[in-house]
This record gives sequence, structure tokens and C-alpha cells, in this order.
Amino acid sequence: MPTVTAADLEAAIRNVPDFPQPGIQFKDITPVLADPRLFRGAIDLLVAGFPAGSVDKIIGIDARGFIFAAAAAVKLGAGFIPVRKKGKLPWNTHEQSYDLEYGSATVAIHTDAILPGERVLLLDDLLATGGTAAAAIDLLNRLEAKIVGAGFLIELEALEGRLRIAGTPVHSLIRY
Repeated sequence: MPTVTAADLEAAIRNVPDFPQPGIQFKDITPVLADPRLFRGAIDLLVAGFPAGSVDKIIGIDARGFIFAAAAAVKLGAGFIPVRKKGKLPWNTHEQSYDLEYGSATVAIHTDAILPGERVLLLDDLLATGGTAAAAIDLLNRLEAKIVGAGFLIELEALEGRLRIAGTPVHSLIRY
């Protein structure tokens, strides 16, 4: 099977204007997910540099981050931990509120999801303003995780989300 490049992934992403509200240019990743070669290639590129056994847990942010993080966890032989929207986890949680590009939200993680010192990799589909990723990183820091990196399929550079998560190594496959 031929190697997938970031350019291959970018060519498959649809731009949907004015979704979910006017002025937002939504990057639709479903064509990438629907193509097994592209989806596998995206996972391979997101975890490049992290050999099996180098990460204890892969953290996925609700909801599209779950797709990438779960697949990456299987590939690396790591556990998968969801960071969910407030009220969606059934156990004791830590919560963190944040602003995003078109509103605000709160995310949560189980209080026992990560042991102190466990090596974690955060994955999500999109880095925009960095609010969601920063909130997730705050939660991981509360649990004393060792954050080895954060990976994103897409980064919207003009929104400067990287600045909100300074101190965390960031790897984005596609930058707009």
C-alpha cells in the first residue's frame, strides 16, 4: 500500500462555508475517515516518532479526537482515555471550562484515568484557538501526567492555538 502524505489528506478534506454558523469555514474530515488508506495514513502520521511502548495512554478530545486517539492507542499498544463534554462521564471527574472559536464549553476527565507520571499523547482533529486543547492539558496536568506531545490532523494557524498550549510539543499534519 502506498505511503500517505499530508498533501493526500489535505486533498480529501472538504471546506464547508458557514458551518456551524456564518463566518466559520468548517474543515470536513469525513472523506479522510471514509477512505481506509487515508485514515490509516493519518494515524501513522499522527504517531510518527512514537514507537509502540513509548506512550502509556492516548488522550482523545470529544468527539472527533476519539476517532484518531482510539485508533492510535490500538496501533501503539496504549490505553485510550476520553476527554468528554461536561456531564457525559459516569464517574468522578475533574472539569475545565474554556472558550472556543464560536462559544464556550467545559470538558471533563475521570479522576482515576491516568496515574501520576504516565506518558500521554493528546490527539484531536483540529487545533484552532487552542482553548479545547489547553483545557485538556490542564486536566492532564492535574492528574500529573507526563505529556509527551499533542497531535492534530489540522491546524488553523491564523487563530494561534499553539500559543495557548506553549510548552507542549505540537505536531500538525495540515496547516491552513
